[in-house]
Amino acid sequence: MSQTVDRALSILPLLAEGPADLGQVADRLGVHKSTALRLLRTLHEHGMVYRQSDQRYRLGARLFALAQEAMENLDVREIAHAHLLRLNEKCGHTVHLAVYEENEVLYIDKVESRYPVRMYSRIGKPVAITVAAVAKLLLADLPEYERRALAEKLDYPMYTSRSTPHATAFLQELAKVREQGWATDLGGHEESINCVAAPIRGADGRVVAAMSVSAPNVVVTADELLTLLPLVRRTADAISGEYSGRTPAKDTPA
Repeated sequence: MSQTVDRALSILPLLAEGPADLGQVADRLGVHKSTALRLLRTLHEHGMVYRQSDQRYRLGARLFALAQEAMENLDVREIAHAHLLRLNEKCGHTVHLAVYEENEVLYIDKVESRYPVRMYSRIGKPVAITVAAVAKLLLADLPEYERRALAEKLDYPMYTSRSTPHATAFLQELAKVREQGWATDLGGHEESINCVAAPIRGADGRVVAAMSVSAPNVVVTADELLTLLPLVRRTADAISGEYSGRTPAKDTPA
């Protein structure tokens, strides 16, 4: 039975390359045409493949519907939380998870620092969109015309002397973040708070969330916090792999 299931599933990536006839499917599987036909008929009955008028087979609409439903039901917070806890255990600093929704970047998870000095961020609270590292990652992934349109609409409060002053500077920062694949906020929102962040990507490579590690200067300097960037990026990659289905759930690499 497991061999039958394996063969049936092997048909799907073949048809993802384009329509194929019975002979092509049988050749790819290394089976007789009668065996291939039985597998195709079963997949057809379940809507996973569709037989065209030219007798070739392609992927069925039911498969796309299931994929869409699965994507809509994915909870990045649920997947990421264990990884965020492990990262917090390793570094001791505050860890955040954020998403972009309706022109706002919101924290959807937070693991508190083990140190006495705590951050006032809260789950569900919008971040300072023009300076926060997680916001830079999420907005940098938008199409260029969306980035420009959003940048022109934003206000640019000068929280500190390091805050982003205007749309031109913001777009330049987003272009830099988009190229390097990570972001920082080094005293841009609060003089004494620094942050490093990395993106979490879905199966299509788009950024679906961003995670960060933040700490005050009294605990670690900005340079010391930047040394954690490789660990932050590995954690984000591990979450991305699990979220997109590329890798099974497992511990974040040390």
